[in-house]
Amino acid sequence: MKSFKIKSHAKINLALNVIGKKAKLHKIESIISFIDLHDLILLKEIKKEDHKIFFKGEFSKDINRVNTVTILMKLLDKKKLLHNRKFEIKIIKYIPQEAGMGGGSMNAASLINFFINKKIIKLKGKELIKLTSQIGSDVILGIKPINTILSSSGKIRKYDKNINFHVLVVKPNFGCSTKYIYSKVRSYSKPKFSFPKQKMLRTEYLKILNNDLEIIAFKKYQKLEKIKSFLSIMPNNIFTRMSGSGSSIVAYFHTKRECGNAYRLFKRKFNSNWCITSKTI
Repeated sequence: MKSFKIKSHAKINLALNVIGKKAKLHKIESIISFIDLHDLILLKEIKKEDHKIFFKGEFSKDINRVNTVTILMKLLDKKKLLHNRKFEIKIIKYIPQEAGMGGGSMNAASLINFFINKKIIKLKGKELIKLTSQIGSDVILGIKPINTILSSSGKIRKYDKNINFHVLVVKPNFGCSTKYIYSKVRSYSKPKFSFPKQKMLRTEYLKILNNDLEIIAFKKYQKLEKIKSFLSIMPNNIFTRMSGSGSSIVAYFHTKRECGNAYRLFKRKFNSNWCITSKTI
């Protein structure tokens, strides 16, 4: 059987505002990009009664038996969208867990993209939105992974133009629980992205934004604030921001050289922390 390699890119939030709460879920708006850091999904069709799904790699430890990929495949089977075809799916994890980079959600989104592009399944519009929402609230963001603005109304706008940032991504040796971070939200921001426009992806605009969840994460984990403060004073740093609910902190630069210099300076002071240089795609 022919096998396929699928890149499942990490998601980063360049800005995130919590603007309210609806039922049990918080309402957010966000500007999202994707970086070259990716998990690798190896997929092939098999003649078995069940799908075979397993994880390998640096960040594969402690992934639950019930995860975004198993949920996706179960849903596709239940809806008979795969027409009884079964697959072996091996996911090599390079994206850290509990890092605010949507590793698991992007794995599910990448598989959906693959199945649609290969015409294995047919999903459009509301059907696609419904399927992704049953897996996780941010899975829909990985459908066509390009620069994205999630507006205050919940609508999503995609933009093909690369924003051309080189990034230093740092994750300390602990993760942030999304559920915990959101449970501590006590105030809300006024919507800023109600009418998405491509100019919101300009550097000058992005520099003045923030991530509302930083205050909560920094209060619980003072190390995150120390890391951000240190990265913020790196030479040629454009801005530094936590991604999602943490615990990854991302520093943005215009060139690969500037980013590499920041990497070396950071490792001298925080050598025990995982960090990687990457770029937006």
